[in-house]
Amino acid sequence: MGKQRISVPYLSYEQLHQIAAQFLEKYHPKGAIPIPIEDIVDLKFELDIIPTPGLHKGFDIDAFITSDFSSIFVDEFVYDSRPGRYRFSLAHELAHLLLHKEIFSRLRFSTIAEWQKVITEFPEKEYGFLEWQAYALAGLILVPPDPLVERFEKAVSHLYRVGLSLETATDAARSMIEGALAEDFAVSAAVIAKRVGYNNLWQRKQA
Repeated sequence: MGKQRISVPYLSYEQLHQIAAQFLEKYHPKGAIPIPIEDIVDLKFELDIIPTPGLHKGFDIDAFITSDFSSIFVDEFVYDSRPGRYRFSLAHELAHLLLHKEIFSRLRFSTIAEWQKVITEFPEKEYGFLEWQAYALAGLILVPPDPLVERFEKAVSHLYRVGLSLETATDAARSMIEGALAEDFAVSAAVIAKRVGYNNLWQRKQA
């Protein structure tokens, strides 16, 4: 079988920002951090979360959502032992539902093997768009811009007290701040680093 004739609509980061804001307004209007993504997936969208042994080792993925959007399979080790990765995996798969429901429903897969086959048949460029959109939206849902800026500014205030600035902060100081923010939002430091980068927070002018 040849490559699937699939076209992934273009979405800018700003468009994804708006989608995330509308999502949170609807499903988590109180705005408390960390975002209760597991409850949203389970209770609001009524998706079955299925821990699956060996998913990452055997297929090099942490999670996938079925094309009928009834279940999210998650690597059992990630589910049990990596809360940040688990939360991001849920947000990532939910992002596919929000953004790519029509595409996924046409691909028709319900097992890991079928999902792997779909990936191999998917045009590489389009698949890259698909995954970037889901990754970016997941980050915006779990780390909303306003709470991120608020907590970032509070964290970097400690730099000013020791005579440093955003411009002169060492890599170690930046890593410490991003690590602290990762704990606040219950995500990995890598997710925080991406979100801080997209919001250009290290380039903000010192007040």
